[in-house]
Amino acid sequence: MGEITSPSKSTVEARKKALRYLFEYVVDLLGYKFSPDEEEVDFLLTQEVLIEARTGVPFCPCQVLTGVRELDMKIVCPCIPFHREHFDRMKRCWCGLFVHKDVIDPARLEVLPPDEV
Repeated sequence: MGEITSPSKSTVEARKKALRYLFEYVVDLLGYKFSPDEEEVDFLLTQEVLIEARTGVPFCPCQVLTGVRELDMKIVCPCIPFHREHFDRMKRCWCGLFVHKDVIDPARLEVLPPDEV
């Protein structure tokens, strides 16, 4: 098996821009937006690009891949449709990349374990 190499900085930046464009459209239809914390958004998108370079899919950077395709496909970003009830209650997704459109200060939002929904 060949060695996995990290994408170049320019490739990462171009892919982040493409993911932002795609995700923005999708999450807007679901009542969400990117977090107003641009530093956090930039970090999370970078992590997704690196995960995608390794796996071929932009999985959520804060969730652990199980190796079970059926389960792992539920954490492909944006994973809002698969966890809608949970995220609507928290007004954010797990990693905080996306928040409800009415959220101004995402730092004030509570993160709830899945079993508390």
